[in-house]
Amino acid sequence: MNPLKLARQSPSPSPATEIHALRIPARLPAAATLAGVVAVVGCDGSGKTRLARDLASGLRQHRLAERRYMGLVSGETGDKIKRWPFIGPALERYLAAKVRRAQDMKKKLPGTFTAGVMYLFSLWRVLQLRRLKDRARSGVLMIAERYPQAEIPGFHYDGPGLSVDRGRNWVVRKLAAQEQKLYDRMAEQRPALVIRLVIDADTAHARKSDHPLAELRDKAQSLPRIKYNGARIVEIDATRPYEEVLATALRAIEKAVPAPSQP
Repeated sequence: MNPLKLARQSPSPSPATEIHALRIPARLPAAATLAGVVAVVGCDGSGKTRLARDLASGLRQHRLAERRYMGLVSGETGDKIKRWPFIGPALERYLAAKVRRAQDMKKKLPGTFTAGVMYLFSLWRVLQLRRLKDRARSGVLMIAERYPQAEIPGFHYDGPGLSVDRGRNWVVRKLAAQEQKLYDRMAEQRPALVIRLVIDADTAHARKSDHPLAELRDKAQSLPRIKYNGARIVEIDATRPYEEVLATALRAIEKAVPAPSQP
């Protein structure tokens, strides 16, 4: 079925799927809205990858649109590294292991080298955001799967991976302070719309049984707290039938980022 037709024919969403008023935290970076960027965020198992792909596919029927993955080593970025000649597979395994170890925000960072690797990951994310902005400025509606934020630390939440409190030495603390500045600057570039898929941990675990339940519980509780620097946010119940989720998301995009009028 045509997803755009589905969006127009589907009944109005329940109150739980409407745009939520946001209370912006007291001290946030000055914001600049990226008019051509829509972010899709949510816990693992919420269906954000499928939704981002289907949104881009449906929107391309009447406007320029692309999906862009904004995560780090896991997911598509890891797959790209694996394809590098000779060193790709081994490098991906090494980097993924470092990220998993460092993502536990309750533990101290293992050392200066790992902190440096994590800082390079954050620089990579800055580059990815710059490319996203360039495409959006060229007139393409960008559907970003995941999006950087500066409110909650941890790569799990697309925030800074380092923290001054976790550093054992002055080098790590310096890197952490510099990384926070990177994320503060990225957070200034807020999307025109954030589509947040809300899901409970048990349902997410049923869909992603290879993910630890404790990790999913933490994400399910923490991600809804992120305000994305006061961006416009639509929350959608990801446990609803997928056709309803897709239709609600398409309606939200058409309202927040209407297609350019044809000459």
